[in-house]
Amino acid sequence: MNRHAPAPRDEAAATAAWDAVVIGGSSGAIDVLNLLLPALPAGLCAAVIVLVHLPRDRRSLLADIFRDRCALPLREAEDQMPIQPGHLYFAPPDYHLLVDRGPRLALSIGPPVHFSRPSIDVLFQSAADGYGARLLGILLSGANEDGAKGLAAIQAAGGMAVVQAPETAAMRAMPEAALARVAFAHVLPPAAIAALLARLPAQRVP
Repeated sequence: MNRHAPAPRDEAAATAAWDAVVIGGSSGAIDVLNLLLPALPAGLCAAVIVLVHLPRDRRSLLADIFRDRCALPLREAEDQMPIQPGHLYFAPPDYHLLVDRGPRLALSIGPPVHFSRPSIDVLFQSAADGYGARLLGILLSGANEDGAKGLAAIQAAGGMAVVQAPETAAMRAMPEAALARVAFAHVLPPAAIAALLARLPAQRVP
């Protein structure tokens, strides 16, 4: 049986020097992002990459929606775009988004995973390969199992896995699938995830 950790109380998770934070979700996740992304501190040490399942035939409005709500510079990801600390990147619709050497972002038109392109599994697994133990992965509300395998890869690489508490999710399937696969995940309600992000270390000003 998997065991799941309570909210981290010793500040270790919040003060760890993460190189990147990856956040994935689907149905119901945008409501949670409205709480999480404004909590990110300006000058954050880590890069933040957000992937939400979106209709393939429509332009994403996420960067426009969050530009005035978030303290970090943000934009929609482009192929071979360098990943910079303290910047936030949104996955575009109808492309898989990966972390590549550099580190850089890469786009792929590979087949859908769990009927999804972009796929959270694809992003999380590539980020785990690139960042290893310096990666924080967060999986939110959603209606399928995408992200569970990728979050397990993050934990296997030594990173930290956070799952939205299923009882707080508009769609429980995604967090429950993750909890069935990921041992020792931190299971947190949205307000606690936002508090964790708010305490992440910022870059020192000279």
